[in-house]
Amino acid sequence: MDLTSTIVDVIDTRSFSSVWYWIVLATAWSTASHYVLGVPFDMITRARRFGDEAYDELAGLVTINTRRVLFIARASGMVILGFWAFVMVSLLLLAFWYWIEFAQAVVLIALPMTAIGAMTLSTARRIEEEKPEQEQLFKRLMRHRFWTHVIGMISIFVTALFGMYQNLLVVPGF
Repeated sequence: MDLTSTIVDVIDTRSFSSVWYWIVLATAWSTASHYVLGVPFDMITRARRFGDEAYDELAGLVTINTRRVLFIARASGMVILGFWAFVMVSLLLLAFWYWIEFAQAVVLIALPMTAIGAMTLSTARRIEEEKPEQEQLFKRLMRHRFWTHVIGMISIFVTALFGMYQNLLVVPGF
């Protein structure tokens, strides 16, 4: 048995029937819902519960991440947007015009994550403009996390349905 066939067997290109795809999907959404603007959710709950020093740390980290996101968007946002649009259109064509399963699997992760990225940029802009006080900052971060969860649940549901459909397509007689 050679190395190439071993790698192909371990990393199956039939994505929806591979446990690795579902592990990646779960990890991606777990990470996306845990970090709100790059701030760990446990830090938000700790700041909400204990206030004072914990809130100061939270506000500092939110400020740093907000400035970072907005700096990247202002400095090279159009280049990133153009490149990402090219990547997404290419993936969408490969996925749904040429019906390549691996591209479909990647699209079902990347497309909703793109929405999360846009939402993160929007939240960062609002925080910079409004400069919210303690309760308003908590509310803004929790609203961002809520919508991340909504997008994640819809995405996982659609991915599971599409994955089952793809797996049933290869069953003889279906």
